[in-house]
Amino acid sequence: MFDFDGLLMDTESTQLLSWQYEWRQHGLELDVTKFFADHGGDVSDLRYAALAAAVGPAYDRMSSHARRVAYRDSLNAVLEFRPGIREWLDSADGFRLAVASSSPAAWVLPFLEQSGYRSRFDVVACGDEVPAHKPDPAVYQLALRRLGAVPAQAIAFEDTPHGVAAAKAAGLRCVAIPNPHADPARFAAADTVLVSAKDMTLAEVVSLW
Repeated sequence: MFDFDGLLMDTESTQLLSWQYEWRQHGLELDVTKFFADHGGDVSDLRYAALAAAVGPAYDRMSSHARRVAYRDSLNAVLEFRPGIREWLDSADGFRLAVASSSPAAWVLPFLEQSGYRSRFDVVACGDEVPAHKPDPAVYQLALRRLGAVPAQAIAFEDTPHGVAAAKAAGLRCVAIPNPHADPARFAAADTVLVSAKDMTLAEVVSLW
């Protein structure tokens, strides 16, 4: 069971780059130390509010949003899986695969189609289908129900501490591959921490249990 943003594809970095780009259009620098939320889901309103406060009354959110999203989409159009992920999916015959993401389906599904690997996933569970985002376990519980599986039969792969917390709250074993913006020291709750999916084959990961 795979998280999406930051785990399968590094959309975390393209989001950050798009916000840095937009702040610079106003001659400002984004404070990246406070950028990433400690939970899943959309925090765009808070980010726009912070930019509006920094710019002042002249700020036009509509044009700002259009410019930032256009830049983000240009980066995402060429985005590929993080290192080692393609090899894991190619070697996953015999396993049922799921995506469990706090992002909405309208965000996740086009990326999976873009990757050419949509058909590899038996189940896609998204944040707009559950009442709460990670670290709440709801999206993992939904994915398990759709798989017809119990937690002992599944492994979660996550890139953030709040994602690990969601997986563990759902009763899952969890392998963490921290994204480039996550503090590796905060993954003590994970059962295994890898620097990259290239560190081990999928079969080697599964054989840990």
